[in-house]
This record gives sequence, structure tokens and C-alpha cells, in this order.
Amino acid sequence: MKVLIVDDHALIREALHAVVKQLKREAVIFEASNGRQAVHIVEEHPDINLILLDINLPDRDGFAVLRELRDRYATIAIIILSSSDDQDTVKRAFRLGALGFIPKTTEREVMLNAIKLVFSGGIYIPSEILEKTTSPRLTNKLPTRDSPKGLGLTDRQIEVLALLMKGKTNKIIARTLNMAVPTVKNHITVVLKALNVTSRTEAVVKVGRMGWELSPKSES
Repeated sequence: MKVLIVDDHALIREALHAVVKQLKREAVIFEASNGRQAVHIVEEHPDINLILLDINLPDRDGFAVLRELRDRYATIAIIILSSSDDQDTVKRAFRLGALGFIPKTTEREVMLNAIKLVFSGGIYIPSEILEKTTSPRLTNKLPTRDSPKGLGLTDRQIEVLALLMKGKTNKIIARTLNMAVPTVKNHITVVLKALNVTSRTEAVVKVGRMGWELSPKSES
């Protein structure tokens, strides 16, 4: 497991280093203090698994770095770190391909769980951001029903959605619900269409805003 920490503050890099080591003691950790160093390290180590990227860098716009890394290294999971959690910043980060957004004010234990979730293939969006995020694309066509059933979803599709909300990967969903991965993909396609969204991240945000309580029967 290889992790790159990108932040211009040494103390923050040190703190993040400790968090990652607590999660993955065997992790090989690289550090960069600016965007140029970050890109150079990834060029030398394209097998990096996770990048913790500060959005405010001294030499380049962090969003530009995120876009470049996402375009060139599509398999690397990237979590954005930011001192700001305003709606535009959050939405832009996910639109550019981030799999997590962690405000720098986040408590250590929460940050640990967030990184763990993304490590396992999930998506992390803090609950307080879910409550504040109001993307026009998400609100233009809110479902007219107050439950997944009202959208015409089957019990199986609701179970898939419940696991999707927990950040589970397709393989884990398939194993949990004892179905084939292609079947899971088909269910997710139907779920996204029913929610009128185009990505798993948008689905998580939208369902979170609607306050639905979903619990897959197979995990009960």
C-alpha cells in the first residue's frame, strides 16, 4: 500500500502520516509540499494507491492538480483536504473525481474512518456536508415519493442502494447479497436512473438529503 500526502504544512503532513500508519502500518508513505512535487512523485510511483491532497497549494491550484492526476492516473483514489467546506468547493472536488472530502477540522477518529472507507473502495462525504450540499442537478427533479418504493425500486434494488450508501464496492455488494457483479451493475443503473442522478456520489448526496433510512436485510 502506497500513500502520497500533499500539504504545504509540515505539521499537517506529520499528523496525516500518523493517521495512515495507524490504519495501515505497512503503508509506504510519500510526502509533497506542493503540486509540482506531488505530480513528480506520482510519475515515479504510478502504483500509488491513495493521495491525500490539500486543495490550497502554494504553487498550483489544487483543483488543477486533482484534474491532472485524475486524467493521468484514473485508478488512484484521491481524497481532498480543505480548510473550507463551502458547497462550491465540495461539489467541484467530486465533479473532478475525488472519492472523499475531509475538512481539516475533522476529528482524528472520523478522519481515520474516512480514509478507511476510501481505502476499501467507498466514497466519503461528511454528514454536515451532505446536509449543506444543494446541487441544482440534484434538486431540479426531486422524486415525488417519500420512499425508495415510491420510485418503483424493487426490494433487491433498495438493498443495493443501502449498501451503496455505505460506500461498498460492486464486488462487496455482490458478495453480501449473493448475486453476480453484472447483476449489481444493472441494479445500480436502475437506481441511478430512478434517482435522476448520473453517479454513485450524486446518489449518496441525494439520498442523504432526503433522509431515507436504508438497511440491507442481508446485513440485519
